Amino acid sequence: MLVAVYPSVPSSALSEALLLAGVDTVPVPEQPEPAEWTVAVVELSDEPAASLRRARGLSDDLGVDVLLVVHRDQAGLLSDTGFVSDFVIAPPDPVELKLRLARLNPEEPSSEVVRFKDLELNTATYQALVTGKPVDLTYMEYELLRFFVENRGRVWSREQLLSRVWGYDYYGGARTVDVHVRRLRSKLGEERASWITTVRSVGYRFG
Repeated sequence: MLVAVYPSVPSSALSEALLLAGVDTVPVPEQPEPAEWTVAVVELSDEPAASLRRARGLSDDLGVDVLLVVHRDQAGLLSDTGFVSDFVIAPPDPVELKLRLARLNPEEPSSEVVRFKDLELNTATYQALVTGKPVDLTYMEYELLRFFVENRGRVWSREQLLSRVWGYDYYGGARTVDVHVRRLRSKLGEERASWITTVRSVGYRFG
């Protein structure tokens, strides 16, 4: 998925969320013209009026779908943004960001599959298969497993997993991660439970 981003240097929170969502980005050019991207992410900066003008120009002049990223104290500005296709509250959750961008880009191919050994994760249908047989996962179990597969080999602390999988606004304790890991191990089966390794006093590693 290729989207344009404004400003050209977004906040670190938005940059990280786009990276974790697997989104390829290009900066919105000074003189935007119709291009291969049809969706733009516009982050309201310290000068929200300028950002909104740019968002309106992208929508009205180019017919581009605009996803607005706003801070909670800027939510009042949304009352006069009929040209905006959708919005997320900053700092954006990578999962929510990807889903909202996918809705604005329906022509995006729906056959992307992430694989690890005999495990297949379809990122469009949220279906998990082991040796070709479906595995019944909850939404967050799927997201945690996908994160592990896409970032295998590295050790992640429980706090990092809470932030990156559940989102910045999630305030649940570390026990949430432990519970979901235990469920994943059970659903993957005894032979594959060892894919998720517990690193004592740190967290978990996949692969």
